[in-house]
Amino acid sequence: MEPKTVTTTNKYPEKPINVIVPFSIGSALDMIARSLEKTAPKYLGQPLVILNKTGGGGAVAWNELSTANPDGYTLGMTAIDTLLLPQYGSSKYNYLTALDPLVQVAASPMVMAVQATQPWKSLDDLVEYAKTHPGQLKFGNSGVGTFPHVLGEMLNHAAGISTKQVPFNGAGEVITAVLGEHVHIAFVNPILVKEQVKSGTLRILAVTGEHRMTDPILAQIPTFKEQGFDITLTNWTVVAIPKETPVEVKNKLAEGFKAMITDPEFIKNMNNAGLVVEYLGSKDSQDKWLKDNQKLATTLQETGLLELIKEQKK
Repeated sequence: MEPKTVTTTNKYPEKPINVIVPFSIGSALDMIARSLEKTAPKYLGQPLVILNKTGGGGAVAWNELSTANPDGYTLGMTAIDTLLLPQYGSSKYNYLTALDPLVQVAASPMVMAVQATQPWKSLDDLVEYAKTHPGQLKFGNSGVGTFPHVLGEMLNHAAGISTKQVPFNGAGEVITAVLGEHVHIAFVNPILVKEQVKSGTLRILAVTGEHRMTDPILAQIPTFKEQGFDITLTNWTVVAIPKETPVEVKNKLAEGFKAMITDPEFIKNMNNAGLVVEYLGSKDSQDKWLKDNQKLATTLQETGLLELIKEQKK
C-alpha cells in the first residue's frame, strides 16, 4: 500500500467534507447522514457532501474509507456490519484496525417484520408455522453475511426452524419484497417500516433490543428476549475516520459532531423518524466496537453461522 499523505492546517476545515455512506439513498445510515448534513455548516464551518458507495454489504464504502487520505476530509458512516465483514475474511481490510470511531450517533434495535395480511400474529405463530412447513418461509435480507442475515440465521438456530435466506441489494428492496409477498419475513431498521406499521400494511413480531422501543407506534412490540429467544444484538451508527488522521483534526471533528448530535433540532428529527440518538465519544465508541466485535465472534462460532456464511459466500 502506498503511504498516505496528510496535509492539514490550523484553519481546518477549509473545504467541504466528504461522508461516504455504504448503503443506498433512503437507507437508515443515509437518512442519518443527511440529517447531520443540515447542521454541519453551523458546527463545522463547512458542508458535508454525502457520497453513496454501495456494494459488498458495505465493503466497497469501507474499503474506500480505509485507504482515504487521513486529512479529515473523508469520513464514513459505519454500522455493526463493519465488524462482521472482516470476521468472514471477505473484506480487504480489518476495519477494526483500519478505522477509528469518531462518535456514535444513534443506536437502534432491528425489528422482524411480516406482511400484515399474513396469518402470524406473534413470533410463536410464525415459529410454529415454520416447523410444520420446513423450508417454505423466506427471509429477505440486504446481502449474504449482513447483520439482517445474521439475525435471520440466529432465529433459525434458536427456534430450530429452517427458512430460506434471500439476499437483496438493500433494505428498501427487502421491504418491497415483503409487501409484495415475494418473501415472508425481514429484519430491518424500525425507521424504515414505521409508516407501514402505522398504516397497517406491515406487522412487527419482535424487536432485537434488550428493551422495548419507546416510540408510541412501536412500543407495544415485545422483544425476542421476552418471547424466549436470546437475540439481543442491536445496530448502531458511528462516524468513522481513517486510522492515521491527526489527533488535532480528530478532536476538532469530534467536537463538531458532538455539537451536531446533541443539537435539540437534530434529536427531534431523529426521534420523529423513529431513531434514538445515543451519543458516545471516541473512546466509548472504541470500547463498544471491541465489545461488540467479541460478542459477534462468539455468536458466529457458537451458532455455526461463520462456516455457513463462508460457504454461502463462495
